[in-house]
Amino acid sequence: MTEELKVSIGQYSDKGRKADNQDSHGSFVPKNSLLALKGIAVAMADGISSSETSHVASQTSVKTFLDDYYCTSEAWTVKSSVERVLKSINSWLYSQTMAGDGRYDKDRGYVSTFSALVLKNHSAHLFHVGDTRIYRLNDQGLEQLTNDHRLWASDHSIDKSSENGNEGKSYLSRALGIEDQCSFDHQTININKGDVFIICTDGIYEFLPSKELMNTLKEKADDLDKAAQSLVQQAYNLGSDDNLSIQIVRVDELPDQNQVNLSQHIEQLEVPPLLEARMEFDGYTILRSLHANSRSRVYLAEDISTGKQVVIKAPASDIENDAEHLERFLLEEWVARRINNAHVLKADLAERSRNYIYTVFEYIEGQTLAQWAQDNPRPSLEVVRGFTEQIAKGLNAFHKMDMLHQDLRPENIMLDVTGTLKIIDFGSVTIAGLEETRNSTPATYLLGTALYSAPEYFLGEQGDVQSELFSLGVITYYLLSGSYPYDAKVARTKTLSEQRKLHYKTLLADDREIPSWVDSAVRKAVSPLPDRRQFDLFEYLHDLRKPNKEFLNKARPPLIERNPVALWQSISAILTFIIIYLLTS
Repeated sequence: MTEELKVSIGQYSDKGRKADNQDSHGSFVPKNSLLALKGIAVAMADGISSSETSHVASQTSVKTFLDDYYCTSEAWTVKSSVERVLKSINSWLYSQTMAGDGRYDKDRGYVSTFSALVLKNHSAHLFHVGDTRIYRLNDQGLEQLTNDHRLWASDHSIDKSSENGNEGKSYLSRALGIEDQCSFDHQTININKGDVFIICTDGIYEFLPSKELMNTLKEKADDLDKAAQSLVQQAYNLGSDDNLSIQIVRVDELPDQNQVNLSQHIEQLEVPPLLEARMEFDGYTILRSLHANSRSRVYLAEDISTGKQVVIKAPASDIENDAEHLERFLLEEWVARRINNAHVLKADLAERSRNYIYTVFEYIEGQTLAQWAQDNPRPSLEVVRGFTEQIAKGLNAFHKMDMLHQDLRPENIMLDVTGTLKIIDFGSVTIAGLEETRNSTPATYLLGTALYSAPEYFLGEQGDVQSELFSLGVITYYLLSGSYPYDAKVARTKTLSEQRKLHYKTLLADDREIPSWVDSAVRKAVSPLPDRRQFDLFEYLHDLRKPNKEFLNKARPPLIERNPVALWQSISAILTFIIIYLLTS
């Protein structure tokens, strides 16, 4: 026994006889405490051959899985963490497939099989969907640990009465990206030193006999990469007509029992006590309290080992027994870790074990945009444009990962000393594909602040990118005027008919130097009806910089209104020309 888990990994992939390789594989062995907290992850995906985009599906699945799994909270179990990551991946793949005309197209489908192995302490956690396989080889022999998700259909071009009547084709019954929700197989097994796990695609296992597999692993035990390459070559020589991919993972050492107990303790962390200045807490010195409400307490702290100032956010004791609120608190850390954008608050990855539930964020020296707006009640249009663009870039980072912030307001945006805006507070963020993992039904209640929330929320609808655009538009309006386009009237509307009657207050005034086309752009962004807003955030940014065609068409009346004399003169000239032409022809 040693202090940590140690493995050897070999892997190899080849396109084989096909033109392109639609398989993808990867692995990650973390260091320090993250090895005990999250374990070692290995993953493989195989894109469907009928789709031209399946290689994107397989590559995205593996890369996103390895990135996002290690961003999940240490307070989550392996199963809880992986399920959230895979549901998020499946939601993104499905949305890409349906992004065209809303119909499933197998030739355009972002569909892939997926198998993952997470080795943590003395356990192996297997996650599987599709027909890639995971095997275990030990003293008892070779054992297939996963079941293929295949449906067999008879080939109607073959006469069932013939000797080949049992021949048929197989189709995936389950895979990433086929449906909006995907069911994954999961199992946890105990592992022993010397266990060998094999993950491979059908291009390997359908052609390579088990005996050859075991002999090669025995002969090339000192170099698993060469073993993987040799097995791919053997399957190819035996007639494999598909992509060929294989991963080999051997357990070389297991951690001692104290390390196992530490990890189990991490998964059962408690809410920290009330912290005060000068207290030492989990390797930090608390400097002062920054904020406190019924859901959380926020502190400025200093990392004792590095001297770096950070922000520690801990759940309030009031939510310790509230599973839903505690779950949302833990999601905040995952959100902050997943997004790497200059305009979004960043969370630190764990560098040491924790004894309580809390999150650690970068410290931003500056002030909220709300405070800045109070100090600068008449900013220039160019400054407001620049701020709006920064916020949009941060929002876009959420949207690219199928997330909605849902509480965008000046109080949740920090302006640092360099003039950079950063979106903070992820307590209302929703992640596509994850709402079904919550204890309650998908949220249709208002998560954000009423003055900045889109009207559709007050009808009980779920938000989307257009809803975030509305909030951004209100922020632009507020910075330019110090007020709101509909005041508090939006929150009082409960029907679509009432929302249609909302009256927009123009930004144009004698004491403001705001072009009418800018007012038109803001008005469109905050339209009570989502389909009347700009298509996306960047169309809105463009409209703030340059008048759009819609405005120009409205601003330029027909010729008969602008110059009726010129219109009739033109008509008369045309008619004269026609008459002369007819008379002379």
